[in-house]
Amino acid sequence: MEAIRPVPRTLLRDRAYDAIRDAIVAGEIEPGAVVRDAELAERLGLSRAPVRDAFSRLVDDGLLESKPQSYTRVTPLVAADVRDAAAVVGALHELVTRVAVPRLAAAHLTAMRAANERFADAVRAGDVEAALRADDELHDVLVRVSGNRAAAATVARYTPLVRRLERQRFGEGGNCRSAGLHERLIEACAAGDVDGAVFVTAEIWRGLEELAD
Repeated sequence: MEAIRPVPRTLLRDRAYDAIRDAIVAGEIEPGAVVRDAELAERLGLSRAPVRDAFSRLVDDGLLESKPQSYTRVTPLVAADVRDAAAVVGALHELVTRVAVPRLAAAHLTAMRAANERFADAVRAGDVEAALRADDELHDVLVRVSGNRAAAATVARYTPLVRRLERQRFGEGGNCRSAGLHERLIEACAAGDVDGAVFVTAEIWRGLEELAD
């Protein structure tokens, strides 16, 4: 029975964090909505402790705001906050791209192309969730290859602030950005053109900053 072991507390905390974060980003828990640890713990099949831990992390991430002994609620969408997050995430993507491009192997480029195909298919189908997931998968190749764990952690922390606005805009009838920018990025990566790849990466994230306007 060695396979049956107690689930580490940290895994329960992470499970709660991921589930609540994703629900906020997807708009299932709307801006301004009050969240209660007991209610979410019951829905997640967890105790209240890991949910409280998740709440604390989400406050730090800017997705929740809390007033002690009063409420914990989803933060409103504030354009300035989104612009700040996009600027930070974009700068880090430029950093990891500069480091990763000389290290890319054929398998990495294949993974990026496959992710962009999924992105393009999702855009055509109007599937925003799938499009943004594929977008993350494409850029995550460069983040992983760079080996910069600090950058990876910061990108993971602040990207949800940007994604939340993207989902809202697209849900209101806006258009998902073109797969053409990804194609240009992949072409530069395949050519070993570091400056070109960084330039396209900057263009991608500049567009996301402008989305907040």
